Amino acid sequence: MVEVLKTGLYDTIQDLGRLGSQEFGVPISGVMDRYSAALANSILGNPSNAAVIESVVMGPHLKFKSNTVICVSGAEMNLTLNAKRLKTNVMYPVNTGDVLKFNKLSKGCRSYLAVFGGFQTEVQMGSRSMYKDVTRNYILNTGDVISILDSSETKIVSKRRNSKLFSSIKRDESHFEASELEVFRGPEFENLDSRQQNKLFNTAFLISKESNRMAYQFDQNIENSLKGMITSVVLPGTVQLTPSGKLIVLMRDCQITGGYPRILQLTENAVNKMAQKISGSNITFKGVI
Repeated sequence: MVEVLKTGLYDTIQDLGRLGSQEFGVPISGVMDRYSAALANSILGNPSNAAVIESVVMGPHLKFKSNTVICVSGAEMNLTLNAKRLKTNVMYPVNTGDVLKFNKLSKGCRSYLAVFGGFQTEVQMGSRSMYKDVTRNYILNTGDVISILDSSETKIVSKRRNSKLFSSIKRDESHFEASELEVFRGPEFENLDSRQQNKLFNTAFLISKESNRMAYQFDQNIENSLKGMITSVVLPGTVQLTPSGKLIVLMRDCQITGGYPRILQLTENAVNKMAQKISGSNITFKGVI
């Protein structure tokens, strides 16, 4: 078990999401940055879909009530275990009574805490991902107690906890530092005139404070003279253009359909990179042929 002593800015349980439930109007959800979450799980030998804690900008303080092993990937939040500094992308043993703290953010936006076997929370529609009105809670709260596998339940955990080969895995730092995001042309891209198309690929867009798990927005506008369209399918990574000229990049908690022109589509890698950008960051779009 893991007790939440103090919550961060926005902490949730996430896995790879509710694939196959969109016909019921349920968003896919899941981890915003699949690259970082998969890295944490792979270091522990977990399945890629094992549930993790996703934290935004500022993470929680957690007390472990059973033995396990952990790994944190993604954003750098100056981790400490019982006041001792920890590195990201490294497997560490954790004992009953240990306290893990996420501290000041120094790189990225979202961090991912994995434990051996994944967090054992409720499953709704094939996923443990928290989402309002689907799961009992949509964020973690102070005082919550989260189930995990105890070391007594598997010999593998005990073996890994006693191992001293906690080597670090090198990650691609461009995942956090690159400002260029690869995109495909969306279904309505050709409806834009050449001036609008050029502006899309030659503007450094500033990420707005209004950005969240549902969508990212920008401070700059693109003049929009497109006609309205019939509501159509959208996906995480779809870039919509509103009548007022606002660009909206849909993220993991996005709706299933939308009525705004879909002018671009981020690659999966670009969606992961976007999830690590904080408000005030600049990004540019690079077309993929």
